[in-house]
Amino acid sequence: MAAKFKQIFEEMVSKYEKEFDTFQELHDKYEKDPKNWQDEFNSEGAKIMEIVHTYEDRLCGHMENTQNSTYSANLAEKFRNEIKRYLPKLDMIGVTVG
Repeated sequence: MAAKFKQIFEEMVSKYEKEFDTFQELHDKYEKDPKNWQDEFNSEGAKIMEIVHTYEDRLCGHMENTQNSTYSANLAEKFRNEIKRYLPKLDMIGVTVG
């Protein structure tokens, strides 16, 4: 059985396949030329982050106020790392490159 974070990740990516595919193309352009693609990357990235946060909450939401809060943080990190395997620049969404 796959880890819970991988199941949630797969569910998210299949449900929002079109959005993730579109963003993947933009992400690749951004990696090659951040200055020219920054604004579009941030605006489209904000939509992707909304989806990510929704699924992250589903994955970890019930644990944060319990003794499992450390486990919850680790689970959220694993989930994010799974996304970053495909979108390494995920953390650059919202950042302005000078």
